[in-house]
Amino acid sequence: MDGIYELNYHISMKKILFKKLLYDCLIFFLVALTSASIIIWVFQAVNFLDIMIEDGRSYKIYISYALLNFPKIISKILPFAVFFSFSYVLAKYEMNNELIVFWNNGVDKINLINFFVKFSIIITVVQILFTTFVVPKSQEIGRTFIRTSDIDFLDSFIKPKKFNDTIKDLTIYADKKDEDGNLENIYLKKGGDDNFQITYAKRGRFETKGNTKILALQDGQTINGANNKITNFNFSKFDLNLANLSSNTITSYKTQELSSKKLFLCAKNLTQNITKNFDKEKVITLNCNFKNLDNIFKELYKRLIIPTYLPILITISLILIIKSKESVNYLNYRILIFLLGLLTIIFSEASIKFIGDDLFKNIKIFILPIVIFLILYSSIFYNLRLKFKL
Repeated sequence: MDGIYELNYHISMKKILFKKLLYDCLIFFLVALTSASIIIWVFQAVNFLDIMIEDGRSYKIYISYALLNFPKIISKILPFAVFFSFSYVLAKYEMNNELIVFWNNGVDKINLINFFVKFSIIITVVQILFTTFVVPKSQEIGRTFIRTSDIDFLDSFIKPKKFNDTIKDLTIYADKKDEDGNLENIYLKKGGDDNFQITYAKRGRFETKGNTKILALQDGQTINGANNKITNFNFSKFDLNLANLSSNTITSYKTQELSSKKLFLCAKNLTQNITKNFDKEKVITLNCNFKNLDNIFKELYKRLIIPTYLPILITISLILIIKSKESVNYLNYRILIFLLGLLTIIFSEASIKFIGDDLFKNIKIFILPIVIFLILYSSIFYNLRLKFKL
């Protein structure tokens, strides 16, 4: 009975110790991830002010677009936050002699490593779901906000003595602008080189009549050019309709904003049609063409494969438990592990450069994280077993 009681005691203690260590790692991880993401988001949000100030968008569009970029920031910060958090907590446990409690209660180092490897798979799945569904959807919604929004602050981006071409197919210049928004010596050009309208006016100001935005001009002349014919007329008052304007901001969908399902089906269709000698410029669906195939593979790699480096990062942090703080050059050992993890993060991001439009060559890069993990885990397992035998 004593043997059974002691066995149950050790099993119960192992569960408590594992949960405590995991809890500490997760808390530190969540704090580090949230703090770093918010700091980076604030700096990025400042850059997005151009959307409102120079592009004439509303505060609502600016805030919505900025918030929708937060998931992307989290997905980028997460690998470093995972590695840093687990490494820090494990090093702290070792320095405070808390890991000794594990070893004294019959916890085998390889069992602790296996426990965290299993947990790393859960984090990997969560990250894949995040990069596959949440991030692309938030990017798509953000682009939709920009594409469908109106230019609300027309007068805000008009700077005296500067040509402004923020609005698509419209260039505006004003010699002076007072505090009330009144403009003097105004030049406007609408259209291109073949079909255009050039307007000069001595005075003007932006106004709203009903739901329509206009530029009320006074004392000027309009020159129209179409089909190699020039016409002009003078006016004392002229209301230039500025409704339905769009800016020069890129509003078309990017590959990174397409859903993972569309990208997967696109890659499948393109790779199947390569052998049929299809036109390399042929477009099957939005952004789905042979010319863009390498970018499609890169985007799928970024969403599905790069997150699989997370088990490698957690396993690298677990190397800290192999040596105790009493070992010679323990500080150098910790620095080496940190550099190894940092290099792994850099390599995982840089490896996307090796992705091309050849699926079979890409497969070698796709399976690389699995190969690295197996080599790393086997080395740790062999090292621990060798020490145990000695």
